[in-house]
Amino acid sequence: MKLKYIGLAILLGILHQSLQSQTLDDAKNWYLEGRFADALPVFRMEYQEDPKNASLNQWLGVSLYKTGRLTEALQYLQYASERKIPEAYIVLGELYANLYRFEDAEKEFEKYQRANRRKDEALEKLATAREYADKLKRFVSRTEDIQIIDSMVVLKTEFLTAYNLSSSSGSLMPISDFLNEQQSRDKTLYMNERQDKIYYSRREKGANSNLFTMEKLLDSFGNEKQLPENVNDPGDQAYPFVMNDGLTIYFASTGHQSYGGYDIYVTRYNLASDSYLMPNQLNMPFNSPFNDYLMVMDEEKGLGWFASDRFQHSDSVCVYTFIPNERVTLVESDDITYLAGRAAISSIADSWKDGYDYSSVISLAKEVPVSQEKKDVDFEFLINDKVTYHTLKDFKSSRARSIFSQAIGLEKQLNEINAELDVKRSQFSNNSSAGDNLTSSILNLEKQSEELYKEIERLKIQARNDEIRNNYN
Repeated sequence: MKLKYIGLAILLGILHQSLQSQTLDDAKNWYLEGRFADALPVFRMEYQEDPKNASLNQWLGVSLYKTGRLTEALQYLQYASERKIPEAYIVLGELYANLYRFEDAEKEFEKYQRANRRKDEALEKLATAREYADKLKRFVSRTEDIQIIDSMVVLKTEFLTAYNLSSSSGSLMPISDFLNEQQSRDKTLYMNERQDKIYYSRREKGANSNLFTMEKLLDSFGNEKQLPENVNDPGDQAYPFVMNDGLTIYFASTGHQSYGGYDIYVTRYNLASDSYLMPNQLNMPFNSPFNDYLMVMDEEKGLGWFASDRFQHSDSVCVYTFIPNERVTLVESDDITYLAGRAAISSIADSWKDGYDYSSVISLAKEVPVSQEKKDVDFEFLINDKVTYHTLKDFKSSRARSIFSQAIGLEKQLNEINAELDVKRSQFSNNSSAGDNLTSSILNLEKQSEELYKEIERLKIQARNDEIRNNYN
């Protein structure tokens, strides 16, 4: 045991000597070059020696802010601002904006403006910061009224354990588990329920990561296709999930004018043009100035999940469980503080409906589905080359469902007529002296069979066209 502590002490001593060999001047140079992660350990060590140094507080606060540690950066930037360090004003203002503290942000911006009244470059920087804060404020005012029923903080490398999808929603896995590529284990691959199509992200040399899809060809996957440019925007695309319709795709992107880091977007395949619609950015609270990703909708459970690293340690992420809205409904309030709390998910209980007991829904969300050996398949009805229905519940159009139900009823009549035809034909073949009545009966049944077949095919075409017209255009 003593050897263990001695070894630890030696290691800490080596680390301390290594940091001491990196001087404050080195850290300042890295800071000016934008190498904040390199400068951060040195500033931390220097701060321990001189915590009242206003400039050190500013350098440390900015380095923490630029490396994503917003809440940790706050106290150092506030101290530097109180000690009238001009550069701290604008960074603290940006930080306040990212925390949706817009009044506090504007106070810091005003201080920065007074300190840089005659410096054009500084005023341009201020104008950009204010524009971003105003943008965030507009988005906060459009926060979606969504019921978030649970949250779970997990390691980023294990965050898929919080997603308990029904088998009908397909499956998620780390890309490295399927493609055997050296990729980060927090990047994910989606496979559909039929296990014949996958969606994933891949980074090519010297380029951002883009979304791809492959199909199963006999015993292996192939025919890799990259999604089009309007989906694969400049920036990184990752974390795809496809709805049961096979057309609606949720994904995360650092492009598409995201608030900051990854934001969640949704797009839909357009059958008519054989292309994808321009992706839409989801409202807050699904998105934030932090990294938000892997939106999943489980239609069987009636639940959804998404992940966010807002206000989390660098190695952790929070996965939120929510009840999807049938249509987008915004939070109605004139209180910007309340709206900011809903946008930031300061308390999930604030999103709950009065008098509603969420215990059973929370239990359902945590329920790990047992794989179904036998799936409900009443028929196979091809809607298009990507979608096949198996039950009447699959129809989204009530009119198309009614028309197809008529076709099913007529198919039962057709089967009965064909069975009767087989009996009479057998009687005819076994009795060469069969009378005209039997012959006439067979001819009549054959005519009925042919007419029924044509009517069934007409109804199926009508049902398919109605379903496509109302749901896939």
